[in-house]
Amino acid sequence: MRDNRVLIDTSCWISYFRGKDRVLAEKMDQLLDISEIYVPRVVIAELIQGSKSDREINFIREYFDAFIIIGENEHTWLRAGELSYRLKRKGSTIHIIDCYIAILAHENSCKILTLDRHFKTITRELKIKLLL
Repeated sequence: MRDNRVLIDTSCWISYFRGKDRVLAEKMDQLLDISEIYVPRVVIAELIQGSKSDREINFIREYFDAFIIIGENEHTWLRAGELSYRLKRKGSTIHIIDCYIAILAHENSCKILTLDRHFKTITRELKIKLLL
């Protein structure tokens, strides 16, 4: 895993844009200055889905042009399904999108910055590092 690669999850972007969590905002500002930020296309899609106006959608499209946008290879979704299956067999049902994001982080040697606690469960099955 490369130390300066960080995938930022949807939960953090939402909090960051709303400006309600000063500690998270400071952490993200620091990461934005010193890290390579990786953003899955699905995170951008989730942010656009939650937009309240065309103006917000345009902001998101322009803002994320500055980062490394990542998507799947031919095996990513299969690996996400297998991860979800393994977790479910052990009693943890994790949404497939979160498994997909975790697999993308793993494939791209990224740490994950997230507010979603269930990513900690994912780390029991997949070697990824969480921030925060």
